[in-house]
Amino acid sequence: MLKDITKQSLQPEVKELLSYSVFPDPEAVDRAASFYQAGNSRLLGYEEDGLLLGIIGFDVVQNELIIRHLAVLPENRGLGYGRGLILELLLEVQPKPDAIIAETDEEAVDFYRSIGFEVYSMGEQYPGIERFRCVYEVEKSGE
Repeated sequence: MLKDITKQSLQPEVKELLSYSVFPDPEAVDRAASFYQAGNSRLLGYEEDGLLLGIIGFDVVQNELIIRHLAVLPENRGLGYGRGLILELLLEVQPKPDAIIAETDEEAVDFYRSIGFEVYSMGEQYPGIERFRCVYEVEKSGE
């Protein structure tokens, strides 16, 4: 089950997880953690047996759910936690978005593709680094 950890974004265990979803630089991690203190963005965490295993940070903009950060502890990757974070979030967010959007690098693009996202290259956004826009169209029930 997800819990709101927005106010705890500056805690070391949260920052550790955020570090897996940003450029590996302490300043980038601090900016990501502070991002959740300054606005309407939310950060949710998945905890099991008292250990924070994963996080998902997001905004809802008009009819889109924008994933800002998604990370799972390295030793728990490949076990379905990332997909579970997205599915749990989708159940929690009301009203249901029309689409889920994530921007990522080449390292995570296969994860998004494997769970049904369409992946579009955004080209080289930083010197030598290609970025991708991942889009999942949400099926509306009852239509």
